[in-house]
Amino acid sequence: MPGTFNTINPATEEVIETYTYMTDNAADAAVEACHAAFLEWRTRSVEDRAEVLRGIGKALRDRKEDLAALMTREMGKTLSASRDEVELCAAICDWTAEHGPKELAPEERAISNGKRGRVVHAPIGVIYGIQPWNFPAYQVIRYTIANLMAGNGVLLKHAASCTGSGLMLAEIIEAGGLPKDLFTVLLIDHDQSDAIIEHDKVRGVTLTGSPGAGAHVGAKAAGALKKSVLELGSNDAYVVLEDADLETAVKACVTGRIYNNGETCVAAKRFVVVDAIYDRFRDAFVEQMKAVEVGDPTQDGTQLGPLVTGDQRDTLHKQVEESVSKGAKILCGGEKPEGTGYYYPATVLDEVTPGQPAYDDELFGPVASLIRAKDAQDAMRIANDSPYGLGGGIMSGDVDRAVKLAEAEFDTGMVFINGFGLATPEMPFGGVKRSGYGREHGGFGMKEFTNTKAVMVVAG
Repeated sequence: MPGTFNTINPATEEVIETYTYMTDNAADAAVEACHAAFLEWRTRSVEDRAEVLRGIGKALRDRKEDLAALMTREMGKTLSASRDEVELCAAICDWTAEHGPKELAPEERAISNGKRGRVVHAPIGVIYGIQPWNFPAYQVIRYTIANLMAGNGVLLKHAASCTGSGLMLAEIIEAGGLPKDLFTVLLIDHDQSDAIIEHDKVRGVTLTGSPGAGAHVGAKAAGALKKSVLELGSNDAYVVLEDADLETAVKACVTGRIYNNGETCVAAKRFVVVDAIYDRFRDAFVEQMKAVEVGDPTQDGTQLGPLVTGDQRDTLHKQVEESVSKGAKILCGGEKPEGTGYYYPATVLDEVTPGQPAYDDELFGPVASLIRAKDAQDAMRIANDSPYGLGGGIMSGDVDRAVKLAEAEFDTGMVFINGFGLATPEMPFGGVKRSGYGREHGGFGMKEFTNTKAVMVVAG
């Protein structure tokens, strides 16, 4: 008999729901059904697909309160953050519907060995997505909407802890007008997931998760000669230069560290501050981090909810303790609270140096690492002194200078100037180094899993 698993409310530690894993036969049947739906969907015009995506965006807004409440219950983010997430998902639908037909339009090219050529972006089939718990709706919508626009079918293996959110998304997407079976949630374990990657009807794999998970899934996909897109972890550096507006910099950096309970891949994690402004930044930053309201994520005024699981909190706390044992200094927070719920306080570590987890690794929670730099050149060296390369930021009063540094020196996929940023539908999202490969959003994600096909008329 298939096993079962529970979803847990991280604020109360109570069981929300119990689910049963699919049998291997049921999972195989779901893939086959998705492929059959794809065979019809791929024949629909890009304009028809766009209209369906608009319907999905409307359906998301219609169910915003339901979905936001469930995400908060399953993952622990504040209700305001959950509502923002649903709005972002709807905006992705709108942007993709508006710009998708142009992004995917055939391109005419003159060719030297014939009369004319055309480049077309043809759908390839069923795309399998493995997604994490920290943005239960957004992580799914990000790859799903792009691939539906491209004409592909979509499978989802969601993190077990937010299974309910995945199933509600399936209801919403179908209510928006998507044909049955074209988006399918698979309730499967890791071994079954490996089998899905190898399934002959699956043509591509995308994962958002840890570098370890990415290495495993990327290797499995490569072994089956299938393309993959990986969005992995990071320890993004926010560089604060001597001409930065202190108030703006501190506010952006605090927001960037505690947003989504600090459980965000493209979050501000390391704060590399030049010596000329370091002490003033540190004091103001610590003051604001101390004032962060920790509590029930369903209540107005709460800025920081619980971490998603007890294991996640334990891992974070061990990273803090190890960093301290290797020379870091706690300026605020750093203690695991007693009581119900997987809460962890907003924490600031000073005197962070190489060899400490706070410098080298990703701290997935509300822990900030302060690092002193001599000057701008040294700050950029430190920012890039990381195996990761997802995002980062530069705080400076000279925007042109900051843009030049971002373009020429920051070794990441995204850089934010004078503010904290997440994803936006208009711009590419993705990283380099151990933060993965491939791009989503901005039209790029629509083409990751298409066949860029050359059609050449030689004569006639």
